[in-house]
Amino acid sequence: MTWPEPAGPDGSRVAVVGTGLIGTSVAMAAAAAGHAVSGWDPDPDVLSRAAARAGLSASPDLSSCVERSDLVVVCAPVAAIPAVVAACLRAAPGAVVTDAGSVKVSVFEGLEEQDLAPGEVGRFVGGHPLGGSERVGPEGASPSLLDGAVWLVVPGPRTEPEAVDRVTGWVATVGAVPVRMDPGRHDRLVAVVSHLPQVASTALMALAADEEADDPDLLRLAGGGFRDLTRLAASSPPLWREILRANRVELVRALDAYAERLRAIRDAVAEDRAGDLEATLHRAKAARLGLAAKPSVKAGVAVLQVPVPDWPGVLAELTSTLGERGVNIEDLQIVHAPRGGRGTVHLTVAEADAPAAEEAVAARGFTSVRLA
Repeated sequence: MTWPEPAGPDGSRVAVVGTGLIGTSVAMAAAAAGHAVSGWDPDPDVLSRAAARAGLSASPDLSSCVERSDLVVVCAPVAAIPAVVAACLRAAPGAVVTDAGSVKVSVFEGLEEQDLAPGEVGRFVGGHPLGGSERVGPEGASPSLLDGAVWLVVPGPRTEPEAVDRVTGWVATVGAVPVRMDPGRHDRLVAVVSHLPQVASTALMALAADEEADDPDLLRLAGGGFRDLTRLAASSPPLWREILRANRVELVRALDAYAERLRAIRDAVAEDRAGDLEATLHRAKAARLGLAAKPSVKAGVAVLQVPVPDWPGVLAELTSTLGERGVNIEDLQIVHAPRGGRGTVHLTVAEADAPAAEEAVAARGFTSVRLA
């Protein structure tokens, strides 16, 4: 087909269909990159709040939102994506259309049922920004959700190469990192690193809630580790119900593999096989430490646990102290004390920088414990 030229990085017209957390974040990042952004949502109240937060141009209907756009980003619930994408392709014959859904095989299967012409289907490129959170709605949106985040670019069997190139280039302009992947591999991998964690978090929180019914003191004992592991349980139930259903084949496979790992640990505990337990813990620890490191520091990282008081500026004081010593922070996590007043900062640095980091922290009056 003949492709119209886009308006360019500073004047491209981007339409966002669906202005919840992800859609509003996309709109904010696109506007910051110099794109003119229009938006539409089936809920007028959500659209109004998104327009106020992101500064997008609110459209009265889907067609007027997308008709003059160079790129359309569909941020709809997974089950609705095929029909919404089809409507966008028909209403915007000059636009490339992508989506932000966390499941891809079912989207392409659903698109085949929409009676689209080959040229229309060729303008759709699947997408998945890996920058969400447990928050919902425009109020939780931020362009920082996409800053440096991996954005999976997922062509279908009939997607045209130029459409893929356009989406890939645009993703980079909004600060994300485009990574190409086919639909089946996408669904298999996100089942393990995205969908399974949601289920595990939900199951653990549900178990604790049931146990609390018999012993009300249970959750009073919940510390930072429990809070970290159950954070995802606060996510939107309707949203995740549809995601889990849409990727059920790959999710069941991941759940079965996870259950086998749990069973192996359960058996090692029951049979008091200390060596097996420690070996499992060591393997997992090594993998987790590598997760926080950039490729340049994968030779080794160290984690420092630093108790801090909960007062204004304490985090800035800690990070500036390390900066003055030339120590780069590879990852940072704050665990708040359940009753407030204090917390613990977990600092990940390159292993070679660990001694300097410990000295810098001590010189500023903080104590630290090296966990790794």
